[in-house]
Formats: sequence, C-alpha cells, structure tokens
Amino acid sequence: MNIIQGGTVSRLLHDVKIPQMFRASQTFPREVISPGDIPGKIFSELSKLAHKVNPGMNIAITAGSRGIANVATITRSIADWVKSRGATPFIVPAMGSHGGATAEGQLEVLAGYGITEAAMGCEIRSCMDTVELGTSDTGRRVFIDKNAYSSDGIIISCRLKPHNAFRGDYESGPCKMMAVGLGKQKGAEQVHSDGMGRIAKNIPSIAKVIIDKAPVLFAIPSIENAYDETCRIEAIDAPDILKREPELLKFAFSQMPSLLVGEGDVLIVDETGKNYSGTGVDPNITGTFSTPYATGGVKVQRTCFLNLSDESHGNSLGVGLADVITKKFFDRIDTEKMYPNCITSTVLASARIPCVVANDKEAIQLCIRTCTGIDRESVRVIRIPNSLHIGHIMLSAAYYDDVMSGKWPGLSAVSEPEELVFDDDGELVTAI
Repeated sequence: MNIIQGGTVSRLLHDVKIPQMFRASQTFPREVISPGDIPGKIFSELSKLAHKVNPGMNIAITAGSRGIANVATITRSIADWVKSRGATPFIVPAMGSHGGATAEGQLEVLAGYGITEAAMGCEIRSCMDTVELGTSDTGRRVFIDKNAYSSDGIIISCRLKPHNAFRGDYESGPCKMMAVGLGKQKGAEQVHSDGMGRIAKNIPSIAKVIIDKAPVLFAIPSIENAYDETCRIEAIDAPDILKREPELLKFAFSQMPSLLVGEGDVLIVDETGKNYSGTGVDPNITGTFSTPYATGGVKVQRTCFLNLSDESHGNSLGVGLADVITKKFFDRIDTEKMYPNCITSTVLASARIPCVVANDKEAIQLCIRTCTGIDRESVRVIRIPNSLHIGHIMLSAAYYDDVMSGKWPGLSAVSEPEELVFDDDGELVTAI
C-alpha cells in the first residue's frame, strides 16, 4: 500500500483544524484487591475446595490470551497452592485459535504476560491437539485440550466480564474458557460455527459437556473494576459453575467503566491490542461493535486507532472497527496472527482494513473532516489511551464549560484546553 506524507491526502487534510484539548479525570466505584493480597486471597478461596486436590495429582491450570490484571500473580499463586497440596501443577494455554492457532504462538502470547516456566515455577504444556468428548445439546461437537484432558484435574483460571460481541447469561468467563479456550482451534470453531447470534447458547451447552466428561475440578475467575484492577476472586466448584457464573456476570457489568460524556463526534484511541480486548478495543466502552448482537458504549461518528500494542504480536483483530488507522499501525499487522481468529469466529468485520494515513495528525484530521452535520469550530473529540484505562482521558474544548459546571457527575477537568503537540513527522507528542 502506497501511504505517503505530503501527497494529495495530506494536502486535502492540511487545513483541518484540530481543537484544543484538556485533560479530564473520570471517577468510578473502586472495590479492589491489592496485588500483594492476591496470593492470600487465592489460597483462602481454594482452601474451601482443598479436598479435590490431593498429593500426587497432576493438575492443569488454564491461562488465556487476554491482558488480565495481575494475571501472572494469579496464575503463579494457583500453581503454588497446588504444590502446597502435594500435587504437581502445569499450565495449559487456553485461548482457542489465538497465537496464530499454533502451540508456539500461544506460548509467545503467555510469555508476553510474564507467564513462563521460570516465572511460574512449573511446566507449560502447549499443543493444539484435542480430544473429542461428544456432542452438545445444541448439536455442536465438543473438544478439549489433550494435555488438560489427560490430567488428574483442571482448574479454570480466567477473567469474568461482559463480552464484546454478544449478550447472554454466559459471556466471557469460565464457560467460555472451557468451550472456546480449552477447545483450541477446533473447539472455538464449533462454538462460533452457527454465527454470533447463537454463541450465547453454544457456550453453556458445550461447557456442560466438558464439566460432565472432563476432570474439571473448579473455576477461579477474577473480576476487574473500572480501573482495570482486580476487585473480586472467587472459587466455584465444578457442579456450581453454570449456576454461579450468570450471577457474577451481573456484578461484572456493575463494575464496567464508561465514557461519561456519552457521545461526541470523534474518538481517538492511542493504542489497541489483544491485551486490552479480544477486538483490540472493548466496544462496551468505544461503541465499535463487530456484530448486531450487542450494543452500548459511547456514540460517535468517527473513530481512529493510532497504534497497535507490542503485546498483540501483530494480531490486530478489531482494526476493522476503526474508520481510520495510521501507517505505523498498518505496518504492525500480521495477517497470519489475525486471520485464524476470523476464520474460527466467522466474523470478518473486525479484520477489514480501514482508511490508512501517514501519521497521527492526519488520522485525527481525516476523522474530523468526514464528520457530517457538525460545527467544526466546536467539534467534540474524545481521546483515550486504550479501552481498559479510561480514568484519565482528554476532551476537546467543546466539553469544557459543561465539565466545569458539573454536568457529568464523576467527570472533572484537571487542565485547561490547549493545543495538541505533534512532532515534525505528525506523531502525537502530548500525553494524556
């Protein structure tokens, strides 16, 4: 793709004015478990189910592909607890088709989160081989990771949160970790094969087969608050997972942050990636949904993504949810890492390439220039660092008076409006 700075596109955008911006703070409820208290909390929760792990057992612990708060500490603590019971833990990558649907790629994803054999003090067994367990009551074949199935017991470690593409009683949590994560590429494909409109039914039906036929001991999901901090960890005995997960999902919804202004014209996202959401950004925040089966988030006309995180290893799934991206973002895209997700999930919108421009400044200008029905002298622009950390954001001057008057409880200005600073290459210098 021929993307140049100083060509026709640059000329057409040259005079588009970017409004002054000010820094703002968003305040949300903040129930939290401090990182130092996490090992003790895990030991306390798992002690309730200690009778299920006995000396000499080989215990599989799941680890997924999401950027979960304190994930390395959580995973290591579970492994340490298993050792305290005289059993031998090992970690299983449970991430469906992520990591390019290869054993090596999934190890690479875990290493990016600090989950290595040296750091965890136990073996990581990564493979894409599965065992077929039967058929769910929705007619889907059920698969599970071969290493996990051959263990003496499986501990489902995961995050529990609202999903970014559908709604149901079971969204992202233990049931999805079993059906999609432990199912590897084959299992994930079965879950998604009927389309996103049926996934909310397929997940619990497949999870039920896994609970019944595989050595699942219990789940220990974590829930995060609006600041991407661990706020709840709870151990759930295997027979209780299907009953308890929907209850915890309601709590997880109550902890979700939001962009308090509710709507605007342009949304700038500094960085996206798999460490922030399965679709690069969480559409529950940004409003950029890839399917019609979920709604919410901020309402804007245009969205630009400025960069892709290192932790994504080139998997830019979600890029298609933007209207504009930068050349540096485009250059980081690895279709070998991204397309296996699309093939497995059947959702192609997330992988479509939007408009690509030379730099950050032109990405913002193109969004402003193509908004319709607005007063460009008072354009409403929202800037966030990513979709996980929105306690500190930037807003354009059009919001300033309303913020100062207290229009949105929990939102306050921490600076006055000022011009954004770009370097000679058009890259954004001003920090949030």
